[in-house]
Amino acid sequence: MLETLVTYLQSIPPEGVLLFALGITFLENIFPPSPSDTLLVFCGTLVGLGTLGFLPLWIVATVGSVAGFLTMYFVGRFLGKHITQWRIFRFISEDALEQVERWFQRYGYWLIVANRFLSGTRAVISFFAGVSRLRFDITLVLSSISSLIWNALLIYAGALFGENWQTIAMYLEIYGKTITSIIALLVVIWVVRWIYLQSREKQVKEDTSTDSEESRSLPDDGKESSDKESSVA
Repeated sequence: MLETLVTYLQSIPPEGVLLFALGITFLENIFPPSPSDTLLVFCGTLVGLGTLGFLPLWIVATVGSVAGFLTMYFVGRFLGKHITQWRIFRFISEDALEQVERWFQRYGYWLIVANRFLSGTRAVISFFAGVSRLRFDITLVLSSISSLIWNALLIYAGALFGENWQTIAMYLEIYGKTITSIIALLVVIWVVRWIYLQSREKQVKEDTSTDSEESRSLPDDGKESSDKESSVA
């Protein structure tokens, strides 16, 4: 599929390449995973050949990236906790979702800055940024900065390596798999920790409830004992 797209890009005019770059950078935020980074590197080779200008490609790719990010942001903002009512997301409890919201409210802006560098998680970050109702103006600025830096690096790498752009593509694939594996591991650790804390909290509540019932029964036992002593006297 990738080779087919590369062949297609070589056969269309510069305006078509720009439109294609706009589309792939937008859609990768909606339907991940996507080879958009690799294709943007190839578009960078066209910059090196003089077929495309660096600035137009940079602007178009950034507009697509930010537009896609904000689309998922608004999806998360308007759907919010309703996702827990969907059949495919029934495994997500409202408590877990609230925990994620609190975590995003604390670290979300940093994640937005890093989102373009976290391949495979961009749609998730933008969605939960909306669910957590992070400020739109700050989200817009930070997502734009992240996209500007990442897209500039990809286009420049393509222009620099030229026909050897596949070398960059190979390293991008390794980078993406490594980042995804690390994030998946962190998510598993977080889920296990959350389950442990939930079970511990439940146990504490049960112990407290048991202690309360026992303390309520003690005065009754004392009263019965006192009544028996009185009757004996």
